[in-house]
Amino acid sequence: MSSAKDGFLHQFKWHIVIICVALAIVVLLTLFTDIFQAAQSNMLRQLVLVLGVLVALSALLAMLSRLFKILDALRDNSAKLEAVAGALEKIHAGLTQINHSTRVSETVKAIAFRDADRQSLREAVFDKLQQQEFDAAQEIIDEIAKRPEYSELAEQLRAQVEKYHTATDQERINQAIAHIERLLDNCRWARASAQIEGLVKAYPDSEKAKSMRHILLDKKQERKKILLAAWDDAVQQQETDRSLEILKELDLYLTPNEGLALQEAARDIFRTKLHNLGVQFSIAVTEKQWTGALNIGQQIIKDFPNSRMSEEIRGKLDVLEQNVQMPGS
Repeated sequence: MSSAKDGFLHQFKWHIVIICVALAIVVLLTLFTDIFQAAQSNMLRQLVLVLGVLVALSALLAMLSRLFKILDALRDNSAKLEAVAGALEKIHAGLTQINHSTRVSETVKAIAFRDADRQSLREAVFDKLQQQEFDAAQEIIDEIAKRPEYSELAEQLRAQVEKYHTATDQERINQAIAHIERLLDNCRWARASAQIEGLVKAYPDSEKAKSMRHILLDKKQERKKILLAAWDDAVQQQETDRSLEILKELDLYLTPNEGLALQEAARDIFRTKLHNLGVQFSIAVTEKQWTGALNIGQQIIKDFPNSRMSEEIRGKLDVLEQNVQMPGS
C-alpha cells in the first residue's frame, strides 16, 4: 500500500507543489499584508483570488488527465492479461489431451527408467574407480544396495570394485577400455569421449589409452556410413517413415556440405510424409474418427510446425477436442 502511495505522489508531485504554492501565496497575502482589507484594493484582491483559483484548477485538471490515462492503461493491461490467461488455458487443455492420447503404460515407463538408472549407476561407480576414489565408489554401492530391486546390481558393482582395486595399471587400462567399447557400441560418443580423455589423463604414457581417440573417430565414421547406406535404401524403397528416422540420427554426423547435398532429397521425403499425413487426417475427419484425426493433427503440428497444413489444423484443434469428448466418438 505504501509503495502505491509513493508512486502516486511521485506521479503528481509537481501538480501538488503548484497547488500548495498558490494557496500559500494567498494565505501569506491575507496574514501579512492589508491588500485584502483596503477598500481601494478590492479589484486587486479579486484578481489575486481568481489567479490562485485558476492555477489550482489548472493543476487539478492536469492531475486528473494523468490519472485518467493511468486508468486507461490499467484497463488495457487487464484486458491483455485476460487474453493471456485464456491462451494459457487453451494450451493447458491441449497438453492434457496430448498426454491422454500418447500415454504410455506405467509399467513400460518404469522398466525404461530402471534400465536408464542402472546404466547411470554403473557409470557413476566407474567414474570413481577411474579417479581411484574407492571409498566413494563403495558409498555409492551401499546406497544402491538399500533398494531391493538393485541388490543384484550392487553385488556386481562390488565385484567390479574389488577387481579394479587389486588390478595392475595395465589391467585397469584394459577394464576402462572394455567399458569405453561398450559405450561406442551403443553410439554414446560424448560419454565415450569423456571416458577416453579421463583415461589418457590418468595414464598419459599409455599408447593404448591414446589410441582410443582414433578408435572413437573410426567408430563414428563407420556408423555414418551405415546410416548413409540405410538412408539410400529407404529412399529407393520409398519408405518415408524409415527415411525420416534415419535422417534424424544421420543429421548428427553430417558436415554442412554433406547436409546441403542431401537437402533436396530430404525435402522430397518431408513433402511426401506431410502429404501422407494430410491424406490420413482427411480420411479420419470424413469418417468421423475424431480421436485418430486429433492424433494425426497433433503429429502434423509437431513435425511440420511451419507448414500451411499445420496452421490450418491448429485452428481446428478446439473443434477436434470437443468431438473427441462427445459420447460415441
